[in-house]
Amino acid sequence: MASRKSAPGDSIGGTSRRDVLRCMAAAPVAVPVIASPWAKALATLHDRYEDAPALLRRSREGRRISRDRFHSAEIAFMGIEAGFFADPRHIRTTLHQAGAVAKLALCAHLLDVGFADEWNAEHIRQDITKALAYANATGFGHDCPETARLAVILSPYWKWGYPHLIGDPPMDDGGFTHDRVRALIRALLARVADVTGHPRPKGCEGFGREARS
Repeated sequence: MASRKSAPGDSIGGTSRRDVLRCMAAAPVAVPVIASPWAKALATLHDRYEDAPALLRRSREGRRISRDRFHSAEIAFMGIEAGFFADPRHIRTTLHQAGAVAKLALCAHLLDVGFADEWNAEHIRQDITKALAYANATGFGHDCPETARLAVILSPYWKWGYPHLIGDPPMDDGGFTHDRVRALIRALLARVADVTGHPRPKGCEGFGREARS
């Protein structure tokens, strides 16, 4: 795992992610995107997705919600990590659950850098591709092509929650297997923990290994 100091995306034009967040935390009011070193990247995404501009402001409450989202993501991931859906027939269940975990994890990062929970709910919804794009535009630094491809397959992840009925056209699962999805989502969670500093919730450490043994 890359260190927080050297990971790609942790430095923006010579300004470290940590310095950016420290300045935002000290600001007395919400920081407009235009005042952020991430302004250009975020403006591009706002135009692409036709989203309302985000005002970034870090707060203790935002940090608390961020930690709660990360812990919820880890808990929601336990079934995948334990291999409960490993049978290839259950790949839809794996993808649906992976989408839910990815949204929680990526929103934990967005909350940590100052996005409002309400903005995330209105604009991210169940679009993992969009969540990943906004995260990487704000110092997340998880530029993994395979994760990006998985995000496309997952989005919107509600579609994987419905059973496949006789006569339904096949859905593109991208050829992903349960084991590959598990590895990619575990790496995503590890990256969120790395950049936010959130610890894994008690009881999650070693759960997957114990359940699979």
